[in-house]
Amino acid sequence: MSMFLGIDAAASGLTAERLRMDVISNNIANANTTRTEEGGAYHRRYVIFEPREKGRHDFQSFLDRSVNKLQAGQGVRAIGIRDDDEQGPLVYDPGHPDANADGYVERPNVNVVAEMVDMITASRAYEANVTSIQAAKSMVTKVLDIGK
Repeated sequence: MSMFLGIDAAASGLTAERLRMDVISNNIANANTTRTEEGGAYHRRYVIFEPREKGRHDFQSFLDRSVNKLQAGQGVRAIGIRDDDEQGPLVYDPGHPDANADGYVERPNVNVVAEMVDMITASRAYEANVTSIQAAKSMVTKVLDIGK
């Protein structure tokens, strides 16, 4: 097992959490956007992640790795950014330029409080990956010091 696998896995986590924070920031920035280029109110977006593993992804492969302790995880990768299709709240505002025939305006389905909680979670995960890289770097430095 290479000493750099842990750094590589943590680096993939840094990249994933940075993307997640970018998407959350975009959601917060558009929390009041009632008109998009596609038409309609802004819909929040979220990132889909999957393990970055080599080889098979079936249940038997998972069991083999768990029982035999074959290898640690390879990290994570983002496989896409999706829109949340849930409709935002309708607010009665007949004077609004985006109001429908009945005078209702669809507001974005962004809950700023929930987005801030997600941002804190992503920030903490980012910090944990940085700490992991720093610990691995410290171990490598100690190994090199032993060889002197």
